[in-house]
Amino acid sequence: MSHIVTIETEVRCAQSLRAACRRLGLALPVHGEHKLYSGQKATGLGVMLPDWRFPVVCDTKTGKVHYDNYGGSWGKQEHLDALKQAYAVEKAKLEARKQGHSVTERVQADGTVKLTIQVQGGAA
Repeated sequence: MSHIVTIETEVRCAQSLRAACRRLGLALPVHGEHKLYSGQKATGLGVMLPDWRFPVVCDTKTGKVHYDNYGGSWGKQEHLDALKQAYAVEKAKLEARKQGHSVTERVQADGTVKLTIQVQGGAA
């Protein structure tokens, strides 16, 4: 039986965020207080995306992602979207494996990712 799942991403797991950064070839996130536009600051795991002026800051306590890309002028939205997608994939794989399930992954032509989780004799 197959199930289609849509995930609203909250970034709460540092391990999965690090895995997402490795997956995308980014520097690992750095915990601390990070400067955003106009002296604003955000505390959490800071990730520098390619060609972004300011870091994306993930507050793992609240799940919120703080950033300022000035509507795309200071960083392309697709880089943030790729980070969120990579995080969601890595978190899903981590949780499935914690429960003893095996996971296979396939990137689709449109860039979406299909995960197949083998659940004790069946697929989920």
